Amino acid sequence: MRALTITFALLALAAGAASAQAPGEAGRPAGQGMMGEPLEPGANSFTEAQVRERFGRMGFGEIRDLKKTDQGIWEGIATHAGKDVRIGMDYRGNVAAR
Repeated sequence: MRALTITFALLALAAGAASAQAPGEAGRPAGQGMMGEPLEPGANSFTEAQVRERFGRMGFGEIRDLKKTDQGIWEGIATHAGKDVRIGMDYRGNVAAR
């Protein structure tokens, strides 16, 4: 009986972890932007520090000229794979680079 209780507890924990990874829009975990997606204008509550941190985690270095546009999109220039690229992040956390 005790083994059955432990099994159910483990299954409940696994189900909780799976629901935390439930896909958001476009089949990705909620809150994770994907490079190259169209950026949408909107009220952007990300701070400059948060934007720089996210770009850094995505492998962008030497982030400069970072500004929030009047449409709520953070834009700037960074290096990636040894080249300068234009980067942007919208209010949903979607990131685009070109």
